[in-house]
Amino acid sequence: MFETKKETERGVLVAVAPKFQSDEKTKEYLDELAFLAQTLGLKIEKRFSQKLEHPERRTFIGSGKLNEIREYITAEDIKNVIFDDDLSPSQLRNLENELKVTIYDRSLLILEIFLNRAKTNQARTQVELARYQYLLPRLTRMWTHLERQRGGTGTRGGSGEKEIETDRRIIRNQITLLRKKLDKIETQAATRRKSRDGVVRVAFVGYTNAGKSTLMKLLSREDVYAKDELFATVDSTVRKVVLNDIPFLLSDTVGFIRKLPHSLIESFKSTLAEVSEADVLLHVIDVSNLSYNEHVKVVEETLEEIGASQIPTIKVYNKSDQMTDQSEIPEHYQISKEGLYVSAKTKFQLDELKLLIGQAVAKRHYQIYPNYLKPETY
Repeated sequence: MFETKKETERGVLVAVAPKFQSDEKTKEYLDELAFLAQTLGLKIEKRFSQKLEHPERRTFIGSGKLNEIREYITAEDIKNVIFDDDLSPSQLRNLENELKVTIYDRSLLILEIFLNRAKTNQARTQVELARYQYLLPRLTRMWTHLERQRGGTGTRGGSGEKEIETDRRIIRNQITLLRKKLDKIETQAATRRKSRDGVVRVAFVGYTNAGKSTLMKLLSREDVYAKDELFATVDSTVRKVVLNDIPFLLSDTVGFIRKLPHSLIESFKSTLAEVSEADVLLHVIDVSNLSYNEHVKVVEETLEEIGASQIPTIKVYNKSDQMTDQSEIPEHYQISKEGLYVSAKTKFQLDELKLLIGQAVAKRHYQIYPNYLKPETY
């Protein structure tokens, strides 16, 4: 299977920030990029940033900063340069020609992580399709570098332009095959979801590493992979849960992130159907993160993109035990505009969360089954 990079492989980070952006915000974005790079197994040696009105058309960064990076990676024998934005095909080619190393932009880095994390046939097919669609217009030495790591996709022939054309043909064929395969898988997945009609569906959503999988584990009382890392969950997980004698399906799927590749969202439409077809959403927010409001906005924009913005939503402010100022937690935790403050780690307000979920599930359940015998205690 696909393996992450060895820890000994090293890289540097590069960010181009608008002139109005604060240094603190640039650092925060680079921290997240470093977390992504480390998730892939890269050891980050240095960070470079530059403020520009607009990114340079040819190489994204200015010539002075480009020379600074070249001098450093040459002296330190660095083989990977990671950008916090997406690069155009021409920028990617120009940067590789200038720096003579492998260039990752943000989308490629995320795609590679997804490729390493995907376990099910559906998720792997979705990620492979998104990756090939990304790579097709960007065939450079990066392509041969990545495919050498992964064992290649087929017979290659010739050199130079001839080899690039051969690779393009291979990728187009792969895209066609993967689309056919994904269509078949999605038809089967749609049939499975259809069979759940009549059962209330609740889905976790949230920014990556907000604690969705940990809460899923607590609520379902089943072994669900949960770890303090980005994109710990790529494959969707569905579990049956019963609250107040009412059964419902609880699902956890991939976390969202700033600048999530559009091709990945498109390819994951079937997996994200667990979200768009849900009756209730649990929007998990890492309230200990100083940028949680920005993360909320990213999630809400992604929900709108997949057609899930109108679904009734309970905001779950997780990691409240890690908040620097506990006095910021409102006195009234439940059914308020502020949402519910919880801690998956300490189980703070877990019973209150179950109550809120139970109320939302019951409301929908009795809409489906108006003659269902309601428990006296509810």
